[in-house]
Amino acid sequence: MSSIIARASHNDALNVNPSNATNRLTVHGSDWLWAVTALYFLAFLILLLHAFTAKHGERVFHYLFGIATFTGGIAYFAMASDLGNVPVATELNNGGDNSVTRQIWYARYINWFVSWAMLDIAVLLLSGVSWATVLFSVGLSWIWVSSWLAGAFVTTTYKWGFFVFGVFAYFVLAFHLSYHGLASARRIGSSKHYTLTTCLLLFVWMLYPIAWGLDEGGNKISVTSGFIFYGILDLITMPILSHFFLVLGRNWDYGALGLQFTQYGRVGRKEGGVFQEKEPAAAAASAPAV
Repeated sequence: MSSIIARASHNDALNVNPSNATNRLTVHGSDWLWAVTALYFLAFLILLLHAFTAKHGERVFHYLFGIATFTGGIAYFAMASDLGNVPVATELNNGGDNSVTRQIWYARYINWFVSWAMLDIAVLLLSGVSWATVLFSVGLSWIWVSSWLAGAFVTTTYKWGFFVFGVFAYFVLAFHLSYHGLASARRIGSSKHYTLTTCLLLFVWMLYPIAWGLDEGGNKISVTSGFIFYGILDLITMPILSHFFLVLGRNWDYGALGLQFTQYGRVGRKEGGVFQEKEPAAAAASAPAV
């Protein structure tokens, strides 16, 4: 942490790792990214320390958010250092000069690929849905991020096709969280906190298409302005939301949620682990006719 603060106070990252892109990160933009990096690692350290105070079987959310904030800190460290990017020719707002290039940051998408999956898992664990449902949602988030990553590297109008694929994946994911997740949360009595965290997450996620359209997609704003936009959104979705999630979770009944873990594995829900979407099996099969 101290080395990050020291680098931010004397920022020579752009001189050490120069970029040859036309539209590139500025020193002030790098300063902002160092600040975001420090906040990510601070959030990770707080989560790590808080995990030691939690019960042994109730650390699943600390682990998930710890992975997400650690990954985000590494990604922002790379971007603040002017690494994790390649110059790509711009398709729009280039003044008619097709040689104009812009830095495209693949480190950003690595962060989202890991972090958003952790968010999906966390909120859906709170809802009590099946693991198949969780995996489906994680897959949708990966399609979303991968589509936008592909679109960011396309230098023609075809990039907007990948943008639409990503937005469609977001809407399917949002429906999945809002409908199936909420229905399951109501059955186990966690609907209030599930609705609160999911609505906040989906609202912030809804702003990412705007940021992408202005930044990598439309080339309407500078690289530094794009980082300010994305940085605020990323801070809300991970460091802030993760700690808000854990504050809400102080009074959760992990047994009722089926989230208690021991050295032998996961403990079933207190009501006996009956699948809510199926009728309970008969206590004993009827005897065959003689």
